[in-house]
Amino acid sequence: MLMGHARGVIYLAARQLGVAVLALAPSEVKRAVTGNGSAGKGQVQRAVQTLLGLERLPHPSHVADALGLAVTGMARVTGRLPTGRATRGQVLR
Repeated sequence: MLMGHARGVIYLAARQLGVAVLALAPSEVKRAVTGNGSAGKGQVQRAVQTLLGLERLPHPSHVADALGLAVTGMARVTGRLPTGRATRGQVLR
């Protein structure tokens, strides 16, 4: 119930600010970053590491989940996933 309340507040605030909200199901994020909608946490971590060209696995797994959401959202907007070839400076900009 509390998650529903938080989601409602986020949607309201976004609407008031004119910001679009993109809702993504966990299976959609997993499919986008790994090619498998039922991928496990480790698979998502390794895929995010590869896509973003990270030296280490994103840890804890919640970090990989958040990065996977960001990558999937950007892919929806731009029509492509990152290549993992960005330099550290490009990723941080």
